Amino acid sequence: MTRPGKSVSSGRAGSTRRQFLLGGAVAGVGAAAAIGADLAVSSTDGPAAEPAALHGGQTVQFYGAHQAGIDTAAQAHGLFVALDLLDGTTREDLVRMMRILTDDAARLTQGSPALADSEPELATVPARLTVTFGFGPRFVARARGEAPGWLKALPAFAVDRLLPEFSDGDLLLQIAADDPLAVAHTARMLLKDTRSFASVRWSQQGFRRAHGSVRPGTTMRNLFGQVDGTSNPAPDTPDFDQVVWNRDGWLAGGTSAVVRRIGMDLDKWDRLDRGGREQSVGRYLSNGAPLTGTDEFDEPDFEATTPIGFPVIPEFSHVRRARSENTAERIFRRGYNYDDRPIGEAVSLSGLIFVSFQADVDRQFVPIQKRLDQLDLLNEWTVPIGSAVFAIPPGCAEGGFVGETLLT
Repeated sequence: MTRPGKSVSSGRAGSTRRQFLLGGAVAGVGAAAAIGADLAVSSTDGPAAEPAALHGGQTVQFYGAHQAGIDTAAQAHGLFVALDLLDGTTREDLVRMMRILTDDAARLTQGSPALADSEPELATVPARLTVTFGFGPRFVARARGEAPGWLKALPAFAVDRLLPEFSDGDLLLQIAADDPLAVAHTARMLLKDTRSFASVRWSQQGFRRAHGSVRPGTTMRNLFGQVDGTSNPAPDTPDFDQVVWNRDGWLAGGTSAVVRRIGMDLDKWDRLDRGGREQSVGRYLSNGAPLTGTDEFDEPDFEATTPIGFPVIPEFSHVRRARSENTAERIFRRGYNYDDRPIGEAVSLSGLIFVSFQADVDRQFVPIQKRLDQLDLLNEWTVPIGSAVFAIPPGCAEGGFVGETLLT
């Protein structure tokens, strides 16, 4: 310890390493003692604060009339994997594969290891994990089932620039959770289950806001900053049931999924001013309200005009092109953002994994996409580069398996 008036060096040109380290150690002991004293004092003021709540143990029921992952509140992380059936895979093989997949998915979603889990410790934090299975046209053909008329590639749209590495597929695995480790582990376990029957065709990984960062029920924002999915029907309502669930044959209680990978040119979007962005969408970026309203869920007024007679919500805006007077032309959107490593001088390589569920693709989704294809101004900054359609079978009871209505 130095005396008042004396320098730290005590006659030397500077502190030695030993003095520096010793002084730091002493200071550390003093700080630790001070902290301990502070904690001791504060502990007498009342009970210790409760530890922060953990969300990793939350589960979503796997078994039921419908598959989970459709009307489930969207999780923070999503992985979409499409597989192609191997040559020679038979109907009996499909039964075996779906039994195995169902059993492992049921275990993993409840926080239990898969039957032959090589890393069982990774299965203990499901974080609202869901696994949803979908069948492509070839899967239904191999099962010797009758495919709905809409289970085929979408019509060719002028805006499409589709790549085979993001399109089509025989079997879809939609894996989602609030923890990316749960998603990764589940994907590995399920792909080990399928490797004797199918091979991976493509995979796409997406994200939303982290769990707990916004209020439950908050509409997601895409990477343009837009509120995305405002007009969705609310789950557990007759409206949702009408829009989403199929009622025919082996698909009764199931639905259809359209998965579109949409590239978004964020660098070009940066050059558009805020007013132009809002005109192209038809909604305010601040809160998602239509340009004729003040709240996100206000009904757009497409008849409203400016003082000089122009529509307040332009004819070319996304919200106007997506709307129809035909109430049957509605879908339930449940998409994810993606953000890949940029290449060259680009700042971003980003976009939207657009996912919609609807009872009938031809009757509900295709008319909407045709209108967007014709005039939607957002086409200036977006391009679909992947597309696939799947039939999503109903759920199953414990002891059964997903796909049994088709395969048994």
